[in-house]
Amino acid sequence: MNRRTVLAVVAGAALLLPGCTGTAGTSQGAEAAAPTDPAKVSGTITVLTVRTDLVQDGTMKKYAAEFNKTYPKVKVEFQALTNYEAEIKIRMNTEDYGDVLLIPGVIKKDDYPKYFASLGTVAERSKKYRFTDFTAVDGKVYGQTPVGVMPGFVYNKRVWREAGVTAWPTTSAEFLAALKAIKTKTDAIPYYTNFAAQWPLTSWTSVNGSVSCDPQATTKLAEGDPWAAGSDLRTGDRLLYDIVRQGLAEKDPTTTNWELSKPQLAKGEIATQWLGTWAIVQFQDAAKKAGVNPDDIGFMPFPAQVDGTFCATVGPDYNQAVNIHSKHKEAARAWIDWFTDKSGYDRDNLAISPLKDAPMPEVLTPYEDAGVKLIELDDSAGAKVKLIDDESEVGINKPEYRQDLVDLARGAKKGSLDDFLAGLGEKWTATQKNVTG
Repeated sequence: MNRRTVLAVVAGAALLLPGCTGTAGTSQGAEAAAPTDPAKVSGTITVLTVRTDLVQDGTMKKYAAEFNKTYPKVKVEFQALTNYEAEIKIRMNTEDYGDVLLIPGVIKKDDYPKYFASLGTVAERSKKYRFTDFTAVDGKVYGQTPVGVMPGFVYNKRVWREAGVTAWPTTSAEFLAALKAIKTKTDAIPYYTNFAAQWPLTSWTSVNGSVSCDPQATTKLAEGDPWAAGSDLRTGDRLLYDIVRQGLAEKDPTTTNWELSKPQLAKGEIATQWLGTWAIVQFQDAAKKAGVNPDDIGFMPFPAQVDGTFCATVGPDYNQAVNIHSKHKEAARAWIDWFTDKSGYDRDNLAISPLKDAPMPEVLTPYEDAGVKLIELDDSAGAKVKLIDDESEVGINKPEYRQDLVDLARGAKKGSLDDFLAGLGEKWTATQKNVTG
């Protein structure tokens, strides 16, 4: 696996992590203070990551070497976890979950102070960084993302042009018409679900906010039915269903392959995938390796507009945190600060910087030219939404729900889309009443 968003909660292994007991830190409220003198910071720290590719090709070692020019007495070791969510939730039953780790989706937000050391106050950090409220508990911040991400369609511009489509679709109907043209006029698979990899399907939850251009979209999940008529999730799920139902996706979703899909899209064998900005550089690299033009890789917003304007949400990728049990908290904090501010990881991945004063990456120039409105979702209700999702067992951030949707669309499951979404809504709102009173 090369990279997953925080939404990519892997199905599988039984949930072993206790909610409020187990090995949660006994010294809740611990701080990981920023070092004042780099020469005095020392220790060996283990950094957990999902970037197996960057560990394997030596890129992370290069980052560590640069880090050591500022912090020469800190040794950085990396552990890349292929199935991160499944593996980390087992390790967090112990104190051994690295010194620096990515905050897993299994941890309830209110429990962050039990497992992670504070990086400072919201008031302090929000002056410099975006997305601070996503890991804030009682005014303190417990995680820091190195990059911001934006959902969207990664697509092969050459294939779309060959199909006669040069403008971004503005409605679901236009998008489906474009995929039909691709199927008719080219040899490419119009859309690729990456069903077998599971985690890419969770990206469809990221349509929330983009369709309505509403910064309060997360709050609305906590207060109403996410699949009500006209809602963002219903619009996204309807489009995915129609793509599969109308034969515009791969013939057998169970045989899809994430790694192979990158060179296939780069070469024009696949036309489109719903992923995020983080994927662009990976598909461009695949194009270079395949000897085709990396400039053919494009990125487009969800096909919906508000008052004639596309909208796209911008949010944090996985947030790095300091293990509350770490014996080298100062060194761990030094790594997080350096990796966020100085490493260039955001630029290397054509990603959005979490630094408020940083420019947008050049890859998003088409968005700026088209006047796409970028919005940051208010995450103040994020913990409540996650609690409703967990207790209802709907799983908006897990793959099974949309695997069921795809199976329904391709006839592997019986039933109607309306009944399917109504069932999700009933479970959600019933749980919502119990959670919110």
